[in-house]
Amino acid sequence: MGGDIGPHVTVPASLQALASNPKLTLLLVGHPDSISPLLANQNAELLSRLRVIPAYETIAGDAKPSQAIRQSKGTSMRIALELVKEGEAQACVSAGNTGALMGLAKLMLKSIEGIERPALMTVVPNQKKGKTVLLDLGANAECSSDMLVQFAVMGAVMAEDVAGIPHPRVALLNIGEEETKGLDNIREAATVLKSIPDINYIGYAEGNELLTGKTDVLVCDGFAGNVTLKTMEGVIRVILSMFKSQNEGKSSSLLYKLVKKVVTKWLNKRFSHLNPDQYNGASLLGLRGIVIKSHGAANVSAFNAAITQAVQTVEKQVPERIASRLAMVLPKSN
Repeated sequence: MGGDIGPHVTVPASLQALASNPKLTLLLVGHPDSISPLLANQNAELLSRLRVIPAYETIAGDAKPSQAIRQSKGTSMRIALELVKEGEAQACVSAGNTGALMGLAKLMLKSIEGIERPALMTVVPNQKKGKTVLLDLGANAECSSDMLVQFAVMGAVMAEDVAGIPHPRVALLNIGEEETKGLDNIREAATVLKSIPDINYIGYAEGNELLTGKTDVLVCDGFAGNVTLKTMEGVIRVILSMFKSQNEGKSSSLLYKLVKKVVTKWLNKRFSHLNPDQYNGASLLGLRGIVIKSHGAANVSAFNAAITQAVQTVEKQVPERIASRLAMVLPKSN
């Protein structure tokens, strides 16, 4: 029921996901009167792998997290997380209120031992046609050095097991590459990461290096991560929308139209892999269960990408792998 458009995005996206993955089963949690009409006259085989779980209350997108959590009983978000907690579902995908989702998820699913607070993580493509893990994206506006180290461990696991990057390079987001720069928590985290042999720590990286492929994991606090990601997405959307003006008019020359067609084709070929819709879905790492947060403004294709992210996280058993790595790594850093 979450997101800017709700079931008119999430239901078609769910049907797309079912069509592309014959092993997938989905539970749609929400108001049946809103969901059922969107399932009418759909493929019978797809519907056999889909079940509507009634929920008649929702958490508003602008609700304060603390209040939303207290009043969450019977809401679609809470019921979805309960399904994960009870083992009836292996992952929860939501486009709803981020603060409420994180608070409820931590309350109900609990953090992995050794993790202070979960972090929002996404995998973004880079110029080298590779992938870069970025976290935190807004779950924690301020982070201690210990939390940054924990994020680095979780990011390394995601890079290895989901992005398929052996011995991933890990960097801390900072305002410069010099060791003396940055806030105390960043410098303290750097000192710890240098001492952990199982983490391939390469130093600091600046925000303009996110898409260059310099590092496989970029670690930061939630404030910086959220601003960095949204700025990058905004710039990419501007690039992809170039030459798409609807005000050409009939007077546009044939040469202009030809140049526009050629340049637009080049832009799409050069930058389409960076389209934010293709990597929608931020994992809430550090929990004992799997929770994926979709953009509230996600379209059908983007929400389908978030479902795919959930499937991959389940298949790779990410929470278990994170717990195992933490047990090996963090005691050595203390």
